[in-house]
Amino acid sequence: MMKHRQLSELVSMGSPESVLAEGQVILKLISQDLNPDPVTSAFHSTVSLYHGNKPGYHACNTEYHDLRHITDTFLAMARLIHGGILEGNNLTHRGIILGLIATLLHDTGYIQDESDLEGSGAKYTAQHVRRSMDFLERRSSDYGLSGEEVKDGRAMILCTDLSVDIATIEFSSKETELLGKMLGAADLLAQMADRTYLCKLLFLYHEFREGKVGDYESEVDLLKKTVGFFDYIGQRLEKALGATHRFMSPHFANRWGIKADMYGEAIKRQKNYLKQILKMSNVDPRDFLRREGIVDRVRSKYGESRAKEKRK
Repeated sequence: MMKHRQLSELVSMGSPESVLAEGQVILKLISQDLNPDPVTSAFHSTVSLYHGNKPGYHACNTEYHDLRHITDTFLAMARLIHGGILEGNNLTHRGIILGLIATLLHDTGYIQDESDLEGSGAKYTAQHVRRSMDFLERRSSDYGLSGEEVKDGRAMILCTDLSVDIATIEFSSKETELLGKMLGAADLLAQMADRTYLCKLLFLYHEFREGKVGDYESEVDLLKKTVGFFDYIGQRLEKALGATHRFMSPHFANRWGIKADMYGEAIKRQKNYLKQILKMSNVDPRDFLRREGIVDRVRSKYGESRAKEKRK
């Protein structure tokens, strides 16, 4: 058994190539007979889209819902699928491929068409899930998806909408329902286990602001309310999403020899650190968010007065 490490140490998450390589390893662990080519092609296509290299679309310009979030979610989904199979769930090869393609496209609703020159993709925050579902359907031929697969892919993506009651979604099969719940879980786990999550929340505040979503008064206000969000998401993972996050543990045991839910551990560390910095008196909690220069990038881009947001 290898030495227990933190989640961020296993794969270079800032490198799409490294994430894809690990995804391909996982697909081989799932089945030597599973053809990874459709997933590989969809992955490369998504990277091109987010970089602005697809005709008809601008590059992604949302800095919370960015390419890194997509590749993070892709790997989380692959890990859940692998763990789910290890736990005895039967998933077809086509279902696995569709689930991963839906994952790659689940936030394409933030991408602006080339004729859309106003604001950023954040203005679509409230509609981005439906727009992502429409993108999958509109571009289905690019991914070799049948009409039935389009319907199933749309249902899977809908599972990422926090405003939707999962119980009201019409799934064509138990497999589609399981994959949809896995995608809903992967989306949340990937965000909240990311070592830069707390820093990137400052970008999320500005996405919400442009999209006119939520009642957050400031970046710091969003940080404060995120403490309760951790608890809400814990409940959603357990109930609405069928506790599919439990499939992480068998994956890590099989792939890395680590008997732990590494996403759960990472999320717990994030929550504890956030609570710790928010307890401090007369300081700005953003001063304690130092990873990858993200806070400096937020300040450079938005240039808001720090003084008015200091925690009282």
